[in-house]
Amino acid sequence: MGTRGTEIVGMDVKELLELLNRAFCDEWLAYYQYWLGAKVVKGPMKDAVIVELEQHATEELNHALMLTNRIIQLGGTPISTPQAWYKWTNCGYDAPDDPYVMTILEQNIKGEQCAISTYQKLMQKTLTADPVTYNIALQIIEQEVEHEEDLQALQEDLELMLKRH
Repeated sequence: MGTRGTEIVGMDVKELLELLNRAFCDEWLAYYQYWLGAKVVKGPMKDAVIVELEQHATEELNHALMLTNRIIQLGGTPISTPQAWYKWTNCGYDAPDDPYVMTILEQNIKGEQCAISTYQKLMQKTLTADPVTYNIALQIIEQEVEHEEDLQALQEDLELMLKRH
């Protein structure tokens, strides 16, 4: 932990660590949801959906890494067990038990919308209090917005395709 790096945080570091750990848990659950969804998805346009889900899974894992690094910089400890992720998550986890492509898309769109809200709140809290965390949240929210857009575009294409048949 860098002493000066922690001193510049103009808010309760314990509260910030809690927010970061909650987002960290969201990212791990999102990673797994995308990863598993890509393996089980079935239905029209599944190949395009698989490519998107796999890309998003990789990016969610990178978000978890960014959050882990910041948690450690601030002297915290990332949540260390998957069981605890469920207690700490903001966004939950939608198991891809129904592998139909539209269901998988809907579940992941919902997750992205929650993630966008989570990072928007984190950005509001850190805007003037912690520029380092703010910048991390900004980088992540940019990708989450892109994920939502990508998934909604696939959903629209699927809906149009199904209407034509």
